Amino acid sequence: MSLRVATWNINSVRLRADQVARFVAERAPDVICLQEIKCRTGEFPEQAFRDMGLPHLKVMGQKGWHGVAIASRHPIEDAPDTKACREGHARCVSGVIKGVEIQNFYIPAGGDVADRALNPKFDHKLDFYEALTREFGRRDPSHPLLLAGDFNIAPGENDVWNHRHMSKIVSHTPVEVETLKRLQASLGFVDVVREAIPEPEKLFSWWSYRALDFRKSNRGLRLDHLWASPGLHPAVAKKTARVHDDVREWERPSDHAPVTVDLAV
Repeated sequence: MSLRVATWNINSVRLRADQVARFVAERAPDVICLQEIKCRTGEFPEQAFRDMGLPHLKVMGQKGWHGVAIASRHPIEDAPDTKACREGHARCVSGVIKGVEIQNFYIPAGGDVADRALNPKFDHKLDFYEALTREFGRRDPSHPLLLAGDFNIAPGENDVWNHRHMSKIVSHTPVEVETLKRLQASLGFVDVVREAIPEPEKLFSWWSYRALDFRKSNRGLRLDHLWASPGLHPAVAKKTARVHDDVREWERPSDHAPVTVDLAV
């Protein structure tokens, strides 16, 4: 069977539950990994997700900030928790669906100054990555594992609107890109979106709200990722990964667009 997995920084799930329902109706994901749900666990709109055909939920909420969730058509079994956030934020949630372990992350943005000594938020971001790198470096690469979420780093020159400018801005600085690469190398993860849409094609999943017309300015970043372990990679349906950038055109959208991939499980 095919399992379509989506990742989406929804930027308030209660505000945009109707948009999730529309996306589910139009694009038919079987699993959605959400970030920045911005509600406590008990405030998550469970009935809305049951109504849209995603009754199986794992939610890690937090009052007003952060928060992650996995919503699925199929039952979600327990998976090992990843203790990567030293601040205790709701930034990680995991589960096993149809034999595939899914780890969903909202990695810290890191503030404005790319200096660990001067900026505790940036230090937190790199520390989070380092914890994940240690964790997955101990894993079995043959295990079917998908990393999903808002990683808050755009890795390649064509994942940002202007490489030279953005290399000085948190989200694309050299130290962040190298940190991301170390995480990817820890288990040999495959960036399935870039595999489906190779460089040098420009590819973004986030656009600032500051632009009145995000397509015209097109100052985007590819911050949202889906990575497959070597054990899962053979199940990735080739050329199916995509960014649904048209969703960014919807009324009162999130600043992030959903990203999907199809798996043969």
